Amino acid sequence: MQKMLNLKVKYRESFRPFAPAVLRENVADWFELDCDSPYMLLVAGIKPERRRNMTQAEQKLWALIRLNVIRSEIPAVTHIDYSARVQTVHRDTNPRFHQLLQSFSGLTGCPVLVNTSFNVRGEPIVCTPEDAFRCFMGTDIEVLAIGTASCASRIRIRH
Repeated sequence: MQKMLNLKVKYRESFRPFAPAVLRENVADWFELDCDSPYMLLVAGIKPERRRNMTQAEQKLWALIRLNVIRSEIPAVTHIDYSARVQTVHRDTNPRFHQLLQSFSGLTGCPVLVNTSFNVRGEPIVCTPEDAFRCFMGTDIEVLAIGTASCASRIRIRH
C-alpha cells in the first residue's frame, strides 16, 4: 500500500512512509505510546508483538530493496526503524473520523488507517470540492467521497 500510494497517488519516492491514524483508546495496543497525539507530533515505536522481524536473507538485501520488506502488521505506516508518526483520534474531538476508524476496526480487527494530506507532489493541499475532484481525476485514486454517507449523489467511483 505504501509503495502504491507513493507512486500512483502522491507521485513521490516509493519508500516514504505514511502516518497512522489510530483510535485513541487503542493506541497502546499498536504503538509504544499511551497518550494523546492529535497532530502527529509524536513518533513512537510499533509494539514488538505487532512487528515482523526481517530474516537474515532480508537483512542482506540492498538498502532500497530492503525498504520494501514488510516490517509489521501495519506496513504502510511502519518506518524502517519500526517507528511511526502517530495521530490519535478521539471520539470527543473528531467524532466522524472516530466512527470511520471504529467501523474499519470492526471489519478488519485493525483500528489503524493510513493518514496523508490530500494533494500530489508539488500541489497545495485540497481545500474545496472542486480541488478534490481535480486531484482525484489526476491520480489513480479509485473512490472519492465528498459530504456525508447519506449524500450518495456526491460519491464518485472510477471503474
